[in-house]
Amino acid sequence: MTIHQIFERLSRPGAAAQRAGSDLQEARVRIKGGYEPDTIFASAGRPLRLTFYREETASCSERVVFPAFGKSATLPPFQEVTLELLPEQAGEYEFTCGMGMLRGRLVVRPAVSGD
Repeated sequence: MTIHQIFERLSRPGAAAQRAGSDLQEARVRIKGGYEPDTIFASAGRPLRLTFYREETASCSERVVFPAFGKSATLPPFQEVTLELLPEQAGEYEFTCGMGMLRGRLVVRPAVSGD
């Protein structure tokens, strides 16, 4: 895979958490009838900043909840909302809307030295 292909892959909104500065990972999630992407990849032990943009007014998507992290956020329509997490352990973590109807997954990979 070329450098250009790697950059292009990481540039897709939310597909994989990207580096911003030295340790911060970032991902963007669009909400319109579901989460896009519905799976986010990140590395353990590094802060993760998620930016949600809700492109609808359906009441179901008003809130995003990360139960394993004890975090949630209200998502006003057509506004960006940032939520920060520190995924310390590798694993798969579900996130949902406040009603539990919309579902997504945060896949945290083990920390790799030099990551």
